[in-house]
Amino acid sequence: MSSTNKFCCFFVLTLFWIYLVPCGSFQVDENKQLKKLFGPKFGNYGNQPPPRHDTPASSCSCTCGERNENSRIVGGKPTQQNEFPWMARLSYFNRFYCGGMLINDRYVLTAAHCVKGFMWFMIKVTFGEHDRCNDSIRPESRFVLRAIAGAFSFLNFDNDIALLRLNDRVPITQTIKPICLPKIRDDLYVGKKAIASGWGTLKEDGKPSCILQEVDVPVISNEECRNTNYSAKMISDNMMCAGYPQTGKKDSCQGDSGGPLITEKKDQRYELIGVVSWGNGCARPGYPGVYTRVTRYLDWILENSKDGCFCED
Repeated sequence: MSSTNKFCCFFVLTLFWIYLVPCGSFQVDENKQLKKLFGPKFGNYGNQPPPRHDTPASSCSCTCGERNENSRIVGGKPTQQNEFPWMARLSYFNRFYCGGMLINDRYVLTAAHCVKGFMWFMIKVTFGEHDRCNDSIRPESRFVLRAIAGAFSFLNFDNDIALLRLNDRVPITQTIKPICLPKIRDDLYVGKKAIASGWGTLKEDGKPSCILQEVDVPVISNEECRNTNYSAKMISDNMMCAGYPQTGKKDSCQGDSGGPLITEKKDQRYELIGVVSWGNGCARPGYPGVYTRVTRYLDWILENSKDGCFCED
């Protein structure tokens, strides 16, 4: 992450493409039904109505959150091949810039700052990757048919969450599986060991990693996070902090934006608790990583992705 967010060094690229395209090419179309359900904060990016298709809303014959342990992040280590089968890589005009995670066979969850201001139909989502620089392997790829986000602002990074509806179903295989969504809405996960993963830089202002990286970071309370070098008003209840406030040493970094923060459940499967959002630098003492708190958006996620097929959890 940079001094404003984990996306910083790619933000200049974003602005570059925004100025290249006509202003009318990316429109915001507020959905009245979503406003009734969730208030004015949530709407649709894009100018098309929700598509109709034949995907059943019932459970699929698959299981979510299964980590393939037999199969960068600052202070982390390389993952094993397809260890995190829900990982998605986002590319814009064929250039990697953000991460995401598969939640069912039609939808990827990511950060809103990874889609706001973008021509969503030019975002390519790639699955089942380990070494993104290996051109000899052709991974499973989809394009974004529709991006759904809300009242996100680069001023405060609140509501930094977005859903990507893919142009076609993603096959659920040994190397491509969705992550589980949390069930307990009031769990704050304080003290839990969490794992962030991504192809981001291995140090602040470094180069993105070719190999998918992972790092263990403990979740800290929002109260403790507000007593770090961040001001109290910077950390909303929609956010979650994880890391080592005193020493830094481990963190997500540039390019990890939109990727998952997960934790292990009692059944040894994994659930999604955060989305990589922002932070001051990478692994700096006094500045833990800040993530979007997924439990605050469960109703919104489920309502807007119900036409996808969820695996059993």
